[in-house]
Amino acid sequence: MTTVIPNEIARRLFLSRQGLCDNPGHAQGPDDLLALIERLGFVQIDSIKTVERAHHMILFSRNQTYKKKHLVSLLENKRGLFEHWTHDASIIPMTFFPYWRHRFQRKHDDLLTRWKKWHKDGFENQLDPVHTCVEQSGPLMARDFRKPRDRRVESGGGWWAWHPSKTALEFLWHTGRLSVCRREGFQKVYDLSERVVPAEIYEQKVSSRDFLDWTCSAALDRLAFATSGELAAFWDLVSLAEAKEWCEQQKNTLIEVSIETANGTPPYKVFARPSVLSEIDGLPSAPKRVRILSPFDPVLRDRKRACRLFNFDYRIEVFVPKAKRAYGYYVFPVLQGDTLIGRIDMKCFRDDGDLRVRAFWPEPGVRFGKLRRRELERELERVRWFSGVDRLSFEEGWIRI
Repeated sequence: MTTVIPNEIARRLFLSRQGLCDNPGHAQGPDDLLALIERLGFVQIDSIKTVERAHHMILFSRNQTYKKKHLVSLLENKRGLFEHWTHDASIIPMTFFPYWRHRFQRKHDDLLTRWKKWHKDGFENQLDPVHTCVEQSGPLMARDFRKPRDRRVESGGGWWAWHPSKTALEFLWHTGRLSVCRREGFQKVYDLSERVVPAEIYEQKVSSRDFLDWTCSAALDRLAFATSGELAAFWDLVSLAEAKEWCEQQKNTLIEVSIETANGTPPYKVFARPSVLSEIDGLPSAPKRVRILSPFDPVLRDRKRACRLFNFDYRIEVFVPKAKRAYGYYVFPVLQGDTLIGRIDMKCFRDDGDLRVRAFWPEPGVRFGKLRRRELERELERVRWFSGVDRLSFEEGWIRI
């Protein structure tokens, strides 16, 4: 008979693996930060800075002694991390780089075909010249390749307005010949991968069999329990068929359990390690304090999983026309304990030194009394401090009950 894991326990299992059951005030140094990112697996990068960039918000929500300079040092000096893609642009532990070689190989031909259709600017003819230029000149940015008269707008035109050398740089990065060695502002600076990745890691080779095993096993460790589809989607490194094959191969080392949902749908079957059942007894509770999550937080990346586990139906409305938005342009999920209690629309007006809260919507069935409001305001003060502005303000009628 399949074991059924109650929803509350399932949420805590997942949050514990994702670093959200830890004490958020525990002093964190650079080594602790690296350990946290290894535990998460990756941290998504996003350019939008409504309050703070996504990667900073993700890390701050887990440890509020987090320092941005430690992340920069790990990326640019200590080389404990590198930038590349999972499902989207992410910061990834450097020790995982040998597994990403398989992504580079798998994506090369497909990317070349698709990008030639999209860009139609002959960028493929620039691949070797651009690589040679970086090899000879050292780290370069896209703007270093622009001709004086080439003034197509990069910031407003989007990726389709890239000049051929910019496209070539990105292709060489996507396929592993170049790496991001640092950023200036938010612009990538590229160098040869062998000059960025530590030699002992760069020279490592991983077999196809070990790659598949690591990809699915490492995903399961970070999810606590998962369907084969969730394993495939976690890193976006293998196909659903490959993840199903791995689960079948591991049938003697994995168990099937059923997860009770929060949204009223029937329990669903997942794979887990047998040790999960004994882990339940000593499972820590999530801190009761309120925490504001990034829209790109890994807890919410899989929207269907978040809906099943937390009964939290969430989407980012950045690309939704204003008149059709249910909430707002960039709305942050709000976590208290192991429950997603609402979502908040807020923005930093840096010229005014103001973190302005426009609206907060409690989730249906969540009581929003004085105590919970006070806890939310305390967290907003912490976010204000982290974002580096002087004041916290609230628009009239900001609580939408």
